[in-house]
Amino acid sequence: MMALIQARGLTKVYAMGDQTVHALRGVSLDIEEGGFVAIMGASGSGKSTLMNILGCLDLPTEGQYRLADEPVEQMAPDQLASIRNRRIGFVFQQFNLLPRTSAVENVELPMVYAGVKAADRRARAMEALSHVGLAQRASHTPSELSGGQQQRVAIARALVNKPQLILADEPTGALDSQTSEDIMRLLTELNAQGMTVVLVTHESDIAAWARRKIVFRDGHVVEDSTVVVPQAVIPDLIRDPSMHGTAPPWIAGQARNDSPA
Repeated sequence: MMALIQARGLTKVYAMGDQTVHALRGVSLDIEEGGFVAIMGASGSGKSTLMNILGCLDLPTEGQYRLADEPVEQMAPDQLASIRNRRIGFVFQQFNLLPRTSAVENVELPMVYAGVKAADRRARAMEALSHVGLAQRASHTPSELSGGQQQRVAIARALVNKPQLILADEPTGALDSQTSEDIMRLLTELNAQGMTVVLVTHESDIAAWARRKIVFRDGHVVEDSTVVVPQAVIPDLIRDPSMHGTAPPWIAGQARNDSPA
């Protein structure tokens, strides 16, 4: 399968007063199209810096990054904005919804920036809300929605431009355990339909839903492990109510550890 993300020797250096901070130190990795990857690490480990680079929100100090074979590190700001809008959907911990705007209007926003016609925007936004089970809440503002419903609106917004990649930064951090599980089931379903999902989390039980885990420490990858998932189990995990409250069935499987020595 083709690598959607190709990173080679990514280094990011920040100047903080008289100090130089090395947030990333020569990170190289590939993420295949259709992958489901969790990026973990303590505060200051480099995981958020990597997420910003993968999301075309920042550029590396050194190194190469290709997204869908486009050389991102050479792009100007307007080109970065274009590739974000075309190829990436973002999901954040705090939802980032406009408070006085309806769910469907929040979902329409990325299409406004993309220049999609108004009639098409509304139809596509409603389709995205239906996909996450919230079509009946389309006219509600964020204050009229639960936390889990707000995150579903945010996921619909991330999907509406039909991106190749979903980047989720602590997507369950503001949710209770049952709602967190519901959101992870939705991300698992999207991944089963072919969407590439990369999430940043500090919670091991959330990372366990992914099929690959990459752990950062001091700007380096210190663990990279994958689990082979029988595709037949995924629909049951997503839809079977009797499995609610249980871990994904592949967690108990044998991981193939690719950690650097």
